[in-house]
Amino acid sequence: MSLLVVGLSHRSAPVSVLERASLAADAQAKLLQDTLAAEPATEAAVLATCNRIELYADVDKFHAGVAELSTLLAQHSGVGLEELTPYLYVHYEDRAVHHLFSVACGLDSMVVGEGQILGQIKDALARGQELHTAGRLLNDLFQQALRVGKRAHSETGIDRAGQSLVSFGLQQLAAGADPALWAGGKRALVIGAGSMSSLAAATLARTGVAEIVVANRTRARADRLVEILRQGDDTAVRARAVEMSAVGDELTRADIVVSCTGSTGLVLTADALADALGVSLDAAPEAPTVTAVAPAPDDVDQHAAWVENGSAASAAQAGPATPRRVTVPAQSTGPVRLALLDLAMPRDIDGAAHRIAGVRLVDIESLADASADAPMAADVDRVRTIVSDEVAAFGAAQRAAHVAPTVVALRTMAADVVAGEIARLDGRLPDLDEKQRAEITQTVRRVVDKLLHAPTVRVKQLASEPGGAGYADALRELFDLDPQTVAAVSRADLNDPNRGRS
Repeated sequence: MSLLVVGLSHRSAPVSVLERASLAADAQAKLLQDTLAAEPATEAAVLATCNRIELYADVDKFHAGVAELSTLLAQHSGVGLEELTPYLYVHYEDRAVHHLFSVACGLDSMVVGEGQILGQIKDALARGQELHTAGRLLNDLFQQALRVGKRAHSETGIDRAGQSLVSFGLQQLAAGADPALWAGGKRALVIGAGSMSSLAAATLARTGVAEIVVANRTRARADRLVEILRQGDDTAVRARAVEMSAVGDELTRADIVVSCTGSTGLVLTADALADALGVSLDAAPEAPTVTAVAPAPDDVDQHAAWVENGSAASAAQAGPATPRRVTVPAQSTGPVRLALLDLAMPRDIDGAAHRIAGVRLVDIESLADASADAPMAADVDRVRTIVSDEVAAFGAAQRAAHVAPTVVALRTMAADVVAGEIARLDGRLPDLDEKQRAEITQTVRRVVDKLLHAPTVRVKQLASEPGGAGYADALRELFDLDPQTVAAVSRADLNDPNRGRS
């Protein structure tokens, strides 16, 4: 296993960089195809969410893999490699497995413990399978990550360590008040009808808003979301769908707006918001700024050293990561007439909305700052233990799987030898009856099985231990096994339609 991940997230990069580096669905597909076409990579998967972009690959050369994956991310994101490099992190082999399992459990999310990431990992796996870029390693890895994430949520109270991004965002909009009391009776406008927008609408309905209006470029999807809201047993919310062209009129009646679309440009400009509130944007004072210090992860400088010098040893001399200073506009003061929650990446709502009197805007950047101080539940330590145990188990299983085709090829060769010797026996002793022949055949097979049992069981045990990858090679050399036969067993196992199902 030579698993490599190169990526950036809200922990390593400012939102402005994440916005520019975001990948649309077609760009993700092209990135996967180009990664597979690159020499160091044999498999690839991309995990792209509103606050992370990660490229996973099975590579045969570490340094070449880091350089190639970094270059590909830069090319497809449109952010220059020189600019992107300081924000990238690198994980390799067991550390890469540990990273994905931690992500799946919500340990690396803006809001610790949120479960939406599981759906995004599932989507990343499905995309890799559909494009045939995810092979044995990445199929196993992502499927196990989903199981680990589900185990963490079922066996611990990690859910109590945080809420979904939507719930957390509404808490920030409520500014310390009870979100249910704050939102009760208000009118909400939801822009978009994807998974995040649907979650936002459902959360608003449970919070107690009086009305939800859904706007989406595809009217049928907005209608479908409205129908789901109307059928909810635990809410009594009024819901209706509108065309995107009606958003301007709906803004004049809305108290809360949640936007999460896949648009590459602004959906709500500051001018449109000012018009809806009947105020002049030009007359609005410039909002003051607040500077926050955000720690940078250890891997940021390490990645820069790897790419620049091509040496893992140089990374040890890179020194501690330098904290990032992030400057964000402060909120306007006074009574809030319109509360805006922007969950899109790139952003849907103009950041200049901070300047409009009566507007409160919460976006991905402000959520990241707020969540940095969120209290951590004691269950987080239990989840970390689960992750560590699962990483060790996954590594052992992968190493054992590496030797399994060789063991199968050895037993196949032994069976061929038995069959050949029985055929020769038939020629020398043609008078043997069927019962005698069957007894001799069974005896020979038992002898061969007993001779092979202990060494094959032991080699699987040894191969599952760290550094055990060489046992498969030793077995092939000792028994002079045909490499093509071993490869054929591996391909047959990979193409098994029942493999990996749970």
